[in-house]
Amino acid sequence: MSPVNDTEFRFAVFLLTGIPGQEDFHIWISIPFCIMYAISIAGNSFILFIIITDSGLHEPMYIFLSMLAITDLGISVATMPTTLGIFLFNSREISLNACFAQLFFIHSLQCIESAVLLLMAFDRFIAIRDPLRYASILTLPRIVKMGLVCALRGLAIILLLPLLLRQYQYCRTNVLSHSYCMHQDVMKIACSDISVNIIYGLFTTLLTVGLDSVFIFLSYVMILKTVLSIASQSETVRALNTCISHLCAVLLFYTPMISLSVIHRFVKGSSPLLQILMGYVYLLVPPLMNPIVYSVKSKHLRVRIIRVFVK
Repeated sequence: MSPVNDTEFRFAVFLLTGIPGQEDFHIWISIPFCIMYAISIAGNSFILFIIITDSGLHEPMYIFLSMLAITDLGISVATMPTTLGIFLFNSREISLNACFAQLFFIHSLQCIESAVLLLMAFDRFIAIRDPLRYASILTLPRIVKMGLVCALRGLAIILLLPLLLRQYQYCRTNVLSHSYCMHQDVMKIACSDISVNIIYGLFTTLLTVGLDSVFIFLSYVMILKTVLSIASQSETVRALNTCISHLCAVLLFYTPMISLSVIHRFVKGSSPLLQILMGYVYLLVPPLMNPIVYSVKSKHLRVRIIRVFVK
């Protein structure tokens, strides 16, 4: 690895990319992007406001939902400036330090969201398996500790990625594939040996998203086993119905991520446009849809939201 001096870092920039070949239509393409960001930020902020201000929602399920809303807000805020900057103002340049900071926040927030989804799966398992001890197991101090552990894990594991990238020279090209900085994208254009980043990137993926997805799957196996042992069919349906919102959130988070990984690694000669569109789905759809799904499926939350608008 060849270290780059401060002068080179100060003047070097990366060029972000919107949708190649559609530059003349970027101003029109910006309209749905603006709408999606507005709904994401407003929806997650509103859910967070409702949960904080309504003492009736100070329960484990809704506290975990507020954690999910915070991470979704963070992802939207982290990607919005560069994405809208390209489509609205054709502002493609981003400094190396700003790029490294953006990819740190994007990847760490994704790790945190994956962990929060795991906590929500654990919450549903306890609520169905042992409802009488639910409140005594998931106490507020314990929930706060679990949330802090998830946040610290995501921040600590991802911190090394931008630090490693900062040591490389970028002499091949400075054009990135997306309108935001991602570790895989920046890593590929370095002209230094990136073996450490490849190995550590795989390690972080397996340790965070990979491990979380396995535990979420095991949680639902145990949930299904518990539900099938219930004699009453109506109780079975009601128990499963409490998991639908979380299942939708899990599918919204993991499906685009897995699809994008499969396209990158196994689909040779795939269209770059497809990869770019999947990248937008991967980062924009979960923050957009999560507040909508929970507002529709959660009766208590829906009642509170309607009550606010009725007032």
